Amino acid sequence: MSGGHSHSHGHAGSTHRWRLQVAFVLVAAFFVVELVTALTSGSLALLSDAGHMAADVVALGAALLATRIATRADTTGRRTFGSYRAEVFASGLAVLLMVGVSVYIAVEAVGRVGRSADVASGPMLVVGALGLVVNLVSLVLLRGGASESLNVKGAYLEVVADALGSVGVLVAGALVAWTGSAWWDTGIALAIAVFVAVRAVALGREVLVVLGQHVPAGMDPEEVAGALAAVPGVTDVHDLHLWTLTSGMNVATAHLVTASGADAHAVLDEAGRVMRSSFGVEHATLQVEPDTHTGCQEVTW
Repeated sequence: MSGGHSHSHGHAGSTHRWRLQVAFVLVAAFFVVELVTALTSGSLALLSDAGHMAADVVALGAALLATRIATRADTTGRRTFGSYRAEVFASGLAVLLMVGVSVYIAVEAVGRVGRSADVASGPMLVVGALGLVVNLVSLVLLRGGASESLNVKGAYLEVVADALGSVGVLVAGALVAWTGSAWWDTGIALAIAVFVAVRAVALGREVLVVLGQHVPAGMDPEEVAGALAAVPGVTDVHDLHLWTLTSGMNVATAHLVTASGADAHAVLDEAGRVMRSSFGVEHATLQVEPDTHTGCQEVTW
């Protein structure tokens, strides 16, 4: 069986922490500006985009938290897998926030039906343009680490989506200024709210997949079992489990039955290499059993 050890080594995104930190400060600062402007201008489009940006602040904060926790040793001795799932729980919080924003905007939009609304298009255009600039700067920062870390990639995609929201605010402001009708603000606000809700559902599904310990996306248990069974000396593979600890960190356990005379050390080394090179699983806890072993028959589940 592979030796036990603490899961406290560096997360892939830790080398790009400075990118996340700068993006977090920019987005968080602009969120305050956009929220205040939305409340004073009466723009639902701005308010919906501010809610979306609040979710981005949570997502970026979660990414930063994950990189910080990854480098912190567990002093309690009780977190044998570390605290990597803090990122998953934070993502769940972001989902709730995004759903809440979508519902609030939808209720406000319905409340405006049949009555006039005074929307200041000038502040919408200024803040929308400023938001687009902030998002573009954040995209340039995060793009450098997105190809190397799933954690940074997730934050990058969040900012991409928010840049689209800023474009929506600009379009709404231009149409309100051109036509004098606040309906455009309400309509685009609803479109942004639907967009945020759809993304919340997609992110929520990802969170539930991780918490439900499903097989990681793109990984086939039968293919993994077949690859392990092909290791010289292995005659059977059972009790195979594959799941995701947090983004970019997949783990596995399996029992490998070996033929008489097989070198257990060689089997363990080769099986570990297969899991790393073929499936990207760095932490595979593999139990090597001789074919005369019957202990697994006593397991009740």
